[in-house]
Amino acid sequence: MLVVAEHSNSLPSEVALFSSLETFQTTIPPAPGGRDLYGGLDWVVSRGKNEYDLLVIGGGSGGLACAKEAAQFGKKVAVLDYVEPSPRGTSWGLGGTCVNVGCIPKKLMHQAALLGSALKDAQHYGWNISQPVHHTWSVMAQGVQNYVKSLNWGHRVQLQEKKVKYFNIKGSFSDPHTVRGVTKAGKEVSCYNVVIATGGRPKYPTNVAGALEYGITSDDLFWLEKSPGKTPLVYYSYIVFIEIVVYICLTGVSPDVSLECAGFLTGIGLDTTVMMRSVPLRGFDQQMASLVTEHMESYGTKFLKRCFPTKVEKLESNRLQVTWKNADLDTEETDSFDTVMWAVGRAPDTKTLNLEAVGVKTNSETGKIIVDASEATSVPHIYAVGDITEGRPELTPTAIAAGKLLAQRLFGQSAELMDYDNVPTTVFTPLEYGCVGLSEEAAVQRHGSDNIEVYHAYYKPLEFTVAERDATQCYIKMVCLREREQRILGLHFIGPNAGEVIQGFALGIKCGATYAQMMKTVGIHPTCAEEVTKLQITKRSGLDATVTGC
Repeated sequence: MLVVAEHSNSLPSEVALFSSLETFQTTIPPAPGGRDLYGGLDWVVSRGKNEYDLLVIGGGSGGLACAKEAAQFGKKVAVLDYVEPSPRGTSWGLGGTCVNVGCIPKKLMHQAALLGSALKDAQHYGWNISQPVHHTWSVMAQGVQNYVKSLNWGHRVQLQEKKVKYFNIKGSFSDPHTVRGVTKAGKEVSCYNVVIATGGRPKYPTNVAGALEYGITSDDLFWLEKSPGKTPLVYYSYIVFIEIVVYICLTGVSPDVSLECAGFLTGIGLDTTVMMRSVPLRGFDQQMASLVTEHMESYGTKFLKRCFPTKVEKLESNRLQVTWKNADLDTEETDSFDTVMWAVGRAPDTKTLNLEAVGVKTNSETGKIIVDASEATSVPHIYAVGDITEGRPELTPTAIAAGKLLAQRLFGQSAELMDYDNVPTTVFTPLEYGCVGLSEEAAVQRHGSDNIEVYHAYYKPLEFTVAERDATQCYIKMVCLREREQRILGLHFIGPNAGEVIQGFALGIKCGATYAQMMKTVGIHPTCAEEVTKLQITKRSGLDATVTGC
């Protein structure tokens, strides 16, 4: 049922890596707390000849970007990456979450669902579609997985071309300049600079009987060879039943994978239910989040709101029986599904790193590594980038940019820091939601409601007209500072190709664009994006914000 990636799970019997003295300062800072365990140039010399200037632990987007950039400065770089199989046995190749179990397979399966909707629309445009149209999971899965494997191979080739040494092993700190390969031989890897970029892995609920034994996560979904059937998705915001049930628990501000998965599963014809304990898309603009879920309900996804699972049991039929409580009705209910998928948040992948031994500080609640503006941890020469860091957006492009900038500061005499403000993102639900900047709630909290002006409009995409699609939730909101210049604080867009629309506007907002400048921008007609340049109605006015003309 699960596909195991081409990575070998057998670890090399021994690995010895040493760092280069080329970039050393006159002294190495002493051990934290004044302990005389390590530190100082004498300590480094005593370790013998050094081989690597930079060791990156983690082969995801941020780690690979940092390693490749460092190599371009002529530095000797090594990458340690090992994928611990999921509880269901799923593993994969080099590239991290985005390539293997995140952005890439998710967007491709989202595209599969969009094509299904397009087939329905096509009949209104004169195409004769033989009925019934049905979807074959195995064909889609094979195509997606083959493409992902090609990316795995591509990353291996790029590292080789840039002379970056790749080791398929776990790493564990012995001291701030030594990382031990977690192998039977336990050989050590020493280096001057270390970048931790191990990312995170999905969590399982600990208070639901049978959760670990019978459920899957997004780590498994994208590598299933057969259709998940009736699946529940669980989220500490909800559970999704698709003949696959998903329980969702939103804990961050990254796009809600539960809604995205539920959306494409519904789109390819699976009976899907999302069980929500709290609100969807926490951290996003809540008006927009409500519109997203409203559209998903009209699209066919079922929602069980303010419900939480208590146990999962396997029936003689091999189906899974889920028992849950309804907080509003104070009742206990059950139903059976083919698959249960958990989406209750992600945990930083730090278990084997031995961070405490070297003094790397983490957030006691989240377990994420605390870094400063330069991505430095509490220990000199140890840095961290990507999803493993506290307070950073869990987004691939930010990890890549942060990794590159870190390498440039370490080896390229740069002082440029990563700017995490106004980072655009998109939730790839059936009707996409893209945004950049502050939500309306965040803007009000920061500046006060009297100092905020919100321009908005409901619009109908031209593509929806002939096919008679419902455009009730197609909506745009521009949050501005209520001053003479009316600087744009946030832009939110729900509609087709939201990511493509927001990407361009993100540049303007990053550069401090104002409402007046946006209104002077000539739109491209006929497009959905042009509606952003025509926003005239404010929420404060109370006027109808529905666009009626072309």
